[in-house]
This record gives sequence, structure tokens and C-alpha cells, in this order.
Amino acid sequence: MRLNPFNTGNIDVRSSGGGMPGGKAGGIGCGTIVIAALGYFVFGLDPMQTAGMVESVQQGQEQAGPANTDEQAICTSSAYARETCNGLQSLNETWGQTFSAQGYGDQFKQPTLDLYGGGGVRTACGSANSAMGPFYCPGDQTIYIDTSFYDTLERQLGAGGDFARYYVLAHEYGHHVQTLTGVSNQIRSAQEQNPRRANQLQVLMELQADCYAGVWAGKNRNLIEPGDIEEGMQAAAAIGDDRLTGGRVSSENFTHGTSQQRSDALRLGLQGDDRACDRITAVG
Repeated sequence: MRLNPFNTGNIDVRSSGGGMPGGKAGGIGCGTIVIAALGYFVFGLDPMQTAGMVESVQQGQEQAGPANTDEQAICTSSAYARETCNGLQSLNETWGQTFSAQGYGDQFKQPTLDLYGGGGVRTACGSANSAMGPFYCPGDQTIYIDTSFYDTLERQLGAGGDFARYYVLAHEYGHHVQTLTGVSNQIRSAQEQNPRRANQLQVLMELQADCYAGVWAGKNRNLIEPGDIEEGMQAAAAIGDDRLTGGRVSSENFTHGTSQQRSDALRLGLQGDDRACDRITAVG
């Protein structure tokens, strides 16, 4: 995907929890039960135990630790870092314009991107441990990514290419959009009112974030190169709960959706209409 180079005046980037990007992928988020199934399949972690760890993080809020805020240095520290900063700038521009076009420009706020390394990071949602993948924390409205996760995505899950990596970033940005629009709070409220549907509701929120990732790409279709869409679809399918867990976890315990559901949500968003994504989380 041919994105414009980042401009540090248009993005908010930091690095914390171990310095510059590098080391094993890590993180637990409270805004989204992150890729628990990925931990199960790739790193041998129990996804249900991981979900419990996320709940404990949600209950105990912590302040983020000191961060390196030299955006230029952080964004140029590696090829992945530069690519991620380019993606963040494009996402900021696209969603800022989308909010403004719908008359909600005053509600839009750019998230922070934390390219942490060293296997762990402290966030406003608590301390994140290693081997869990990218996540978004609504408490500090920050997307946390250890870019070494991208190597895992390609080498162990077979989902390589720049668009696959942009899809991961755009999905987490989708959770930021949900925070701004209030969808995240609505889903959390529905989960509290009906705990037996908690996982089902979580899946809906994750699928909407996939849809939002597609919306970003759809609104920038002129920048898409041959093979990009295929990379995105392959990545969405690769991190479906059914494929990651290989039948070891029942569908009632899925937290992100099946490969087919995730691919379908991304495909829906690629039409470029963010309002179509609203139907995914329209729960009673």
C-alpha cells in the first residue's frame, strides 16, 4: 500500500516498557480482549486463563510508566516502526475526515501509538505481559504494538505483507473509533447485564473493528496495490478463533470470531461505508 511518509507533527508516538521496538511480542489490553487465542495456538497459553488475566487488569488501573517521546527517533528505529507510523498518520487523516463529514468532528481525537519493546509495558489499563500481540487501551486511548509481532504473523501464521500489518494496526484503531463513538461502553454495559452473552458480544465488537479496518482501506482504495486485499483477507482468516485454536476451544468461548466472520467483516468495510459496520454491533 503506497502510504505517504509520516509527519511527526501529525501523529503522537512514544516508546515505553523496555525502550525501542524489539523483543518478543507482548501485551494485554482492557479495551479489547486481545488475541488470546493467538497465545494459545502459538505460545501455548490458555485463552480462558488469559481472558481472566485481562479482567484482573481491568479491575486494577495503573499509570503508564515513563516513555520516550522522541517521535522521529521512534518512527525511524526500524522498517516496521516507520511503516507503522505511516499507517497511523493515514488512519488519523481518514477517520478525522470521516468524523467531520458526518458532523462529529468535535468528537474526534487521535490516539497515541506506543511502539513498546522488551516484552512488557505498563498502561492505564494495567501491566501487559508478553506473548499477547497488539492491543488498544481505552483508559489512555493508546494503541500498543511490539512490532516483532509482525514476524510472528508472517512466520508462524503465514500472513505476511505490508497490508496484513496495516490491517492489524487498523483493527486496533477501530477499537479507538468505538471508544470515541461510545460503542465500547455500550457493549461493556450489555455484557454486564447479560454475562452469558459476554463472549458473543465481544465477538461483535471485534468484528466491527475488522470492518472499520476495511473502511480505512476502502476510503484509500487509490493507494492499494495488487495483492494487498489478498494479504488482508489472509491475515483476517489466519487469526480467526477457529483456526488459531484448531478445535481445542468451543465456539461459545470464541472472543474474536471465526476466520470466515473476520474475513467477511473486513470485506464489508472495504466498501468504504463506515455506517455499514454499525449493523454488526446493533444488539438489543
